[in-house]
Amino acid sequence: MRLEFGPLRPYSLKMTSSQDTAPPVLFSATLYPHRSLGGRGFVWLMAGAAGVTLLSGLFFWSLGAWPITGFFGLDLLLLYIAFRWSYRDGRRREIVELSPGVLTLTRISPGGRAEVSTFEPAWAQVLLEGGGGRTPRLVIAERAHREVVGGFLSPPERADFAKALAAVLWSYRSGGPAEVLGAAQRR
Repeated sequence: MRLEFGPLRPYSLKMTSSQDTAPPVLFSATLYPHRSLGGRGFVWLMAGAAGVTLLSGLFFWSLGAWPITGFFGLDLLLLYIAFRWSYRDGRRREIVELSPGVLTLTRISPGGRAEVSTFEPAWAQVLLEGGGGRTPRLVIAERAHREVVGGFLSPPERADFAKALAAVLWSYRSGGPAEVLGAAQRR
């Protein structure tokens, strides 16, 4: 079952039952950074910027200020590099999964390298730290082990995800895996 919390949320939630020999994944959420400009929009933006650069460069060339055209080209190159860097950063992912006996946080870098942290779901806490003028951080904590989750999410998205994860952990603690799966099927 896929649960979405409103339109355009940069995460997806799944509560599923697996029939494989591996332990079933009771809850899975994939968090990813939001990108407001898609591939087509990027092409249109670069084409528009190239057109403005070309026209401005030709204007200054006709006035005899031909060295300025090189700076216009440099601006266009820097704009392209900045957007490509942003799109590369947009490939980051954080996957939070709950299986019987383990809560797993997997961070996947833009290059594809994965870092895995595990928590005991009976002891894991979902915290929103901060406030008082500071942007709250979403933290999964277990004894001395703490991990910040979803640093790229907006504060309302962090709060939504914190509520969803806390509710799933509460269901797991109160009734075990069957309770989490039952809650998913009732939705």
